[in-house]
Amino acid sequence: MVAAGRSRGFVIKLESGALSDLRVGDVRNHFAALGASVRLNVWWNGAALDRLLDERHAAVVDVLIGQLARYGWRSEAELSFSEFGERGSIDVFAAHAASRMACVCEAKSEWGSIEETLRRLSVKIRLAPKLCRDTFGFSPRSVGAVLAFPEDRTARRIAARHSATIGQAFPARGHEIREWLRRPAGPLRGLWFLSNVDPIRPSRPARR
Repeated sequence: MVAAGRSRGFVIKLESGALSDLRVGDVRNHFAALGASVRLNVWWNGAALDRLLDERHAAVVDVLIGQLARYGWRSEAELSFSEFGERGSIDVFAAHAASRMACVCEAKSEWGSIEETLRRLSVKIRLAPKLCRDTFGFSPRSVGAVLAFPEDRTARRIAARHSATIGQAFPARGHEIREWLRRPAGPLRGLWFLSNVDPIRPSRPARR
């Protein structure tokens, strides 16, 4: 099948697998016109990139849970919800019964769409009081929210580039977040770069 507007030369290259001579956008558009989609798999040093990102994400979640436990918080990882037409999951949902506080923690291995990240987190914060009642058995006085990344220069550079938006949405940083976790009072919105997340080191092919 050939999408309208594509040259014979384009189709010949596509069918022969000469993709290095074609632009990814043109290939995507070609198949989109036929009602199909294109999915690219990226491999790095023998490991699928999506699997590496999943492992990185899991490492951030693990460190978050450890930090929360250190300050006396109970945590639920990957808490799913379906409330008022909203569906999804919270990476780490935590509660501090003594102060009757809840915290929505999102673990990120890299920045995606900042707007979408803020929108999804806003939904989870809004649903947090009910989720806290259902999960931990009490209504929170207030809800905190933490967006956590592994310590990474690229992630910091992107945060700095969008400092107006991110700074307004997540004004607190590491020291303030730790102090709030130790003595939670009132709402908090924080961006936390965790320095003790183990880096992912994919194995390299053996030398011959």
